[in-house]
Amino acid sequence: MDSLTPEERSKLMGRIRGKNTKPELAVRSILHRAGYRFSLHRKDLPGKPDIVLRKYNTVVFVHGCFWHRHATCKTASTPKSNVEFWQAKFDRNVANDTKHRRALKKLGWKVVTVWECELKKPAKVLARLRKELTAEHTEKVIPYPAQEDAEVFLAAEEQTKYGTKKRKR
Repeated sequence: MDSLTPEERSKLMGRIRGKNTKPELAVRSILHRAGYRFSLHRKDLPGKPDIVLRKYNTVVFVHGCFWHRHATCKTASTPKSNVEFWQAKFDRNVANDTKHRRALKKLGWKVVTVWECELKKPAKVLARLRKELTAEHTEKVIPYPAQEDAEVFLAAEEQTKYGTKKRKR
């Protein structure tokens, strides 16, 4: 990757998904099957959390071990080429994670991080999430900012309407 121009590198990095990743879909499936209902990627919250459980005042971030530098995971290795670029990228990711976590806690949200490597044992992930969600559960709900402009999708809601328009070729 060190032989690439900045434009080429930017194109490659642009292909990496920021939401609806396989680990995120797995956590959503685990929660949904357990009966939890949630909203996704709230743009009005710091860091656009992957999963928002408003009833429990909790947000869940699903982090990839490589991108977010899971300290105890062997997949969090640093590539051998272009080390400076990668280290700067990882440092920015970790700094952003910390900034978003603090901002959410300041707003009264409980923040839970699920690491990609943890998903090898879904039962353990569910047990931990249940424990986190019931530990300090109160019926107090943190109100969202005005939602007239915000488009909100909840799990199991229809997100797209399919039309019968023909495409121009």
